[in-house]
Amino acid sequence: MNKPKVLFLCTGNSARSQMAEGLLRAMAGERFDVFSAGTEPKGRILPEVQEAMREIGIDISGQWSKSVMEYLGKAVFAHVITVCADAEENCPAVFLNMGTHEHWGFDDPAKADDERRPALTREVRDQIERRLRLWLTEQGITPRDHRQM
Repeated sequence: MNKPKVLFLCTGNSARSQMAEGLLRAMAGERFDVFSAGTEPKGRILPEVQEAMREIGIDISGQWSKSVMEYLGKAVFAHVITVCADAEENCPAVFLNMGTHEHWGFDDPAKADDERRPALTREVRDQIERRLRLWLTEQGITPRDHRQM
């Protein structure tokens, strides 16, 4: 049985969409094939993002920053979720016309200064996690508890 594909989109694919990908995979990866991409990928994931995810027991070291164009003509997504306004405006229409499309706006940790970035990254991670829990519940799915105690 093919699992529904979920694509999280942001601009740089260095923070928010990467956290959403890792979180959904940890919470319900057996139910979905999960992807993330950027409209203008930065080519790396912020170290603060990797650390914030490690703190809650999720290893995203196997993920990488990639362009949404890598999926054009190659994948059909059941769910496309944009996590920043720029991606919402600049995403190729073909992706927004697939399955269900939702926009969840979150602050961008990449735009924070070095001093503020770790705290903002954790805040955004937790906001994404809460939104994913709600979304999964709306889908009739009980999220798996992934956090290390």
